[in-house]
Amino acid sequence: MTAFVLVSGGYTGGWIWRDVTARLRSAGAEAHAVTLTGLGDRRHLAAPGTDLETHIEDVAQAIDHVDAPEVVLVGYCYGIYPAVGAADRRLDRISRLVHLDSPMPQDGYSMLDQIREQMPQGEARERMLGMRERAEDGWLLPAPTPEEWRAHGNLAGVPPEALARLARLASPMPVGPCEQKLAVSDAVTTLPATGVFCTTGGTMDIATLEGLVASGLPLVQHLADPGASFFELATGHWPMLSTPGELADVLLRAAAGEGHRLDPATAAHHVGQ
Repeated sequence: MTAFVLVSGGYTGGWIWRDVTARLRSAGAEAHAVTLTGLGDRRHLAAPGTDLETHIEDVAQAIDHVDAPEVVLVGYCYGIYPAVGAADRRLDRISRLVHLDSPMPQDGYSMLDQIREQMPQGEARERMLGMRERAEDGWLLPAPTPEEWRAHGNLAGVPPEALARLARLASPMPVGPCEQKLAVSDAVTTLPATGVFCTTGGTMDIATLEGLVASGLPLVQHLADPGASFFELATGHWPMLSTPGELADVLLRAAAGEGHRLDPATAAHHVGQ
């Protein structure tokens, strides 16, 4: 039986996976949704000292409490940072690491470091980099208002009732986890991995990634490994709310080793140059 551990992003919690976990379980899989410290129904545990290390331990403990020998670990948005950190500490327990419409974390970089270096100039970048200034008491970001979700959340495909639930259940977000630098070994890049791109309003898809690999960008050359696969979902940034059935199907296919593969010859050509 395939076991999934699902890690949500900022302002949310395990509740956001409700429809996806129901579909995974109906397909015969196990599904365990993680709520990170200080978020969701654990919002009362937020503190100025809550950081990325706290969230990595949350995910590692969730993995440890799954009876299955291996898990498919899914990290969404910010959640990929604690997911990658936990995967590096539980390498023998991870059968596949799924990046769901998320960045690709790097050793020695925080989420905000990567936004600063890699995100195009614009309002979205400045808003993300201004987290600390907007935070209450300098450390806790208020949950977005419904208007802010609509303006900045890339909610394409999310039905009104799901948006209402998101606005009602969204929690404040500690800033510390976004500022702490990730520390992982090279071994985490050897894990079988899957990228799922949400292409409506997004900035990355399979064709763009193939172009980056062909350009010789060192950061992405390992993604041409046969163990890496890719999917696209024609929806906005919240597929667990907009297309939960399609997302569950993609996760099951990823767990089975399916998905688009990049051309390894392209990466090998650049490595040899």
